Amino acid sequence: MKDISWKIKTLRTATAQAVLKVGDLAMEAINNKTVPKGNPFEISKIAGMLAVKNTAGVIPHCHPMPTENTDIDFEVNGNEIIIKLSVTTIYKTGCEIEAIYGATTTAVTLYDLLKPIDTDLEITNIKLLEKRGGKSDFIKDIEPNLQATVIVMSDSISAGKKHDKSGKAIVSKLKECAVSNIKYHIIPDEMQQLQDLVNLSLENGIKLIITTGGTGLSSRDITPESLRPMLDIEIPGIMEATRSYGQERTPYSMLSRGIAGLINDTLVLALPGSTKGASESMDALFPYILHIYKVIKGRRHD
Repeated sequence: MKDISWKIKTLRTATAQAVLKVGDLAMEAINNKTVPKGNPFEISKIAGMLAVKNTAGVIPHCHPMPTENTDIDFEVNGNEIIIKLSVTTIYKTGCEIEAIYGATTTAVTLYDLLKPIDTDLEITNIKLLEKRGGKSDFIKDIEPNLQATVIVMSDSISAGKKHDKSGKAIVSKLKECAVSNIKYHIIPDEMQQLQDLVNLSLENGIKLIITTGGTGLSSRDITPESLRPMLDIEIPGIMEATRSYGQERTPYSMLSRGIAGLINDTLVLALPGSTKGASESMDALFPYILHIYKVIKGRRHD
């Protein structure tokens, strides 16, 4: 089973379809309410809802998930019964398989209820109609030609005593989000050097600046103190999100003093210096945070 522990929970929906073709005898029994086993729509709807809830117990690589809602609609078009099943969840992975399996089970149950009456039955057109809420929905928010600067704050790495991993992890995550124009710097924990580099990035039109390191509690951890006076707007919710995400994975996340905000229309993020802390912060924020550029331009959160 694929590891999804790094993902965040989002509202996700999926709608699937299955079509049952029936003969005249079955359609007549449905219309006259003379199906021997009972109301075919009510019984098959129950089966479909149970299938959605139990998909992970049947499909090996499906993750168990909470289903917040399941809707099943039937449309009779001639001798076709069109089943549309929608699933809603707030979870780390999509619910399209639950929707497909639920719609299929609904159709199979209808088939079972009607087969004593009519052998002219066929299940067809099983397919996913729509899914929403996954990563692909947020990738579209990426600003075209977005340029980024990644700054590694570390006395030991800048002196060549250690190798950088956190900065490279950030660069890798940005590339996954189609941000390819990235400037990469390593500097010591010096306030003036950091501020000068941020100002240079602003002069060069950089719209995303990410630092890693210097957010701890030692006397040399001065990244927040260096960046906070430069911000036009501080956005506390961004770091609240990263710390909440991290706290579910390590009890030490609460000790990070990362900050985030805007300098004009440039987003500045100060992330932890540990590789794990930087990587988890990126997983918590990207690609979702990139919606900020549309908010800056006055677009609503639709």
